[in-house]
Amino acid sequence: MKNMNKNEMKNMFKQVFYPKKDERVLFLYDTPHDEINDSEVWIERRNMAQEWYQTFKEMGEKEGYSVDIISYPATGLHNTELPDEIVEMVKKANIVLALTEFSASHPLARVIHKKDSVTRCASLPLVEQRMENTAFKVDYHRLQRDTQFFKNLLNESIGANVRFSTGDSLFIDLRNRYNALVDDGNCQKVGTLINLPSGESYIAPYEAAEDERSEFGESQTKGILPDYDSDEIIKYQVENNKIINVKGKGKKAKKMRKCFDENPSRRNIAELGIGCNPKAVVTGNPLEDEKVAGLHIAYGSSTALNGKTASDLHIDICFPKDAPVSATSLVLIDEKNKKTEIINKHGLRYDLLE
Repeated sequence: MKNMNKNEMKNMFKQVFYPKKDERVLFLYDTPHDEINDSEVWIERRNMAQEWYQTFKEMGEKEGYSVDIISYPATGLHNTELPDEIVEMVKKANIVLALTEFSASHPLARVIHKKDSVTRCASLPLVEQRMENTAFKVDYHRLQRDTQFFKNLLNESIGANVRFSTGDSLFIDLRNRYNALVDDGNCQKVGTLINLPSGESYIAPYEAAEDERSEFGESQTKGILPDYDSDEIIKYQVENNKIINVKGKGKKAKKMRKCFDENPSRRNIAELGIGCNPKAVVTGNPLEDEKVAGLHIAYGSSTALNGKTASDLHIDICFPKDAPVSATSLVLIDEKNKKTEIINKHGLRYDLLE
């Protein structure tokens, strides 16, 4: 299957970013070093960054905006702080595309959401060139319609009941949260951060932060949140919107106990997300998996999602229909106790839009 040709790339770039004359475009990619080992997929991503850079540089020369590219040593952990010199370059750019091995989404969000920002940004952690033939080919007009619909449902909800294919269930408290976000592939406004490929609606749960606990009390988020890798399923016991225990005896369970002990803020349930991209496919890559029609839930930092908890990482667990663990039901509950099932065993209910 052929990758996007230059015309398709140029059309996508225009539809997503709406570049203007005299703007500055900056491509970022990270590089392996020391004990951070390289891989074939990472090499391909760096080549992809150069290919996109060359294509958009040609566009810039014709349309009057500049395009630059720079690399930096990989941080080794998703959503940790970027080098100071990279932050300064991001501040000066109007459009930033970060094709990285380790996600830079949250540190980039902190930069572009400042009052004096001139920057809009697309973060592409773990992007693979094969996605040019799947999720990148989405109809962006439809995507904007669908993500807005599910965003509105999230904003109207005070809670969510989730059931998983493992037989486990989790209640997520959405009280005092009316600020859901969308990643709809539209990156034309300053201060916007999207993923590419795009396609999700998402919200931070109620976290019972100090400034809201007196009115709303403790968080009611409670239950079992499953997680998985290639050969192991583990289960997180959740109470008061925190992971309080890791159930499992394998390597993944041991690794996650250590992860949460190292920094307790990582235990925070940070996101309830709904993937809305009908072209996305499940491959085990979280960048695309979380855009597949279905559910994803994250732990760690929620500040970039209008939440209350700062942490040094933000990790999504994806539960689309074809994943090793799937969400068999997601029911949203509004203030009048109206229940709307938006995910069932057949997947995301697009029929609700009709």
